[in-house]
Amino acid sequence: MSEFRLTQISDTHLARRLQKLTDNFHRVGEHIDATRPDLVINSGDISFDGPNSRSDLEFAKELHDALPVPCRHLPGNHDIGDNPTAIGPAPKQPATEKERQNYLSVIGEDRWRFDAAGWRFIGLNSLIMNTGIESEAEQFDWLASELARVNGKPVALFIHKPLYLNTPDDPETEESAIRYVPQPARQRLIEMLSAVDLRLVASGHVHQRRDFTYGRVRHVWAPSAGFIISDARQEPIALKETGLVEYRFAPDRFEVRHVRAPGQVDIDLDSVLKG
Repeated sequence: MSEFRLTQISDTHLARRLQKLTDNFHRVGEHIDATRPDLVINSGDISFDGPNSRSDLEFAKELHDALPVPCRHLPGNHDIGDNPTAIGPAPKQPATEKERQNYLSVIGEDRWRFDAAGWRFIGLNSLIMNTGIESEAEQFDWLASELARVNGKPVALFIHKPLYLNTPDDPETEESAIRYVPQPARQRLIEMLSAVDLRLVASGHVHQRRDFTYGRVRHVWAPSAGFIISDARQEPIALKETGLVEYRFAPDRFEVRHVRAPGQVDIDLDSVLKG
């Protein structure tokens, strides 16, 4: 395959009871039907409240299965719970092996690897990092094995949480520990990836569209496909809008296109919570 077309969606936050978010997903689905990429990746927060509502995960899977192209998924904090961090309080809904297994039973794999157009694509479960559960160590061992077999291919990494705000050396604060892959797992991950030709880190989670390059690595934050978060709830870092990201990969190069699906609207989280 000389070219590989991939569409990233993120933070769909689907639940049968939340019709506005379902409507936005249908607009995304219509756009995917019109453009027919080779693959769709949802980079996490597939469901609105997976840890407390298995039906949210089931509904999200049902809608993704109805898309006209193959899909891969990664868990977000709204699917399996959140990371413990080195600073700040423990998460109200911590990621656990029980919640991970619940996710696996409904959605499927929580990490994956495939090759296309001369690239190695890797998807990781960023929410089990720092948990100390057995599957965290298993994932790092799996990643080490996969990176050892890259054989010079450029690497594209997909995760739910961005690695960092601006640089690997950003100081960790209580806020950043929740928003990005937390320390010390972040440093371990960055060191492992330094051994390969990492070109792209694609993430979601922040509900803001951002695209920047640090060194040789382009960092793309996909916006939420579902809703935006007001400035009163979350400080603006980049562009607050709903949308998706389209990629074209060819041997040793790639292109990024930031788009919105026709009819997709900027629903505010407050209106979602009010029903």
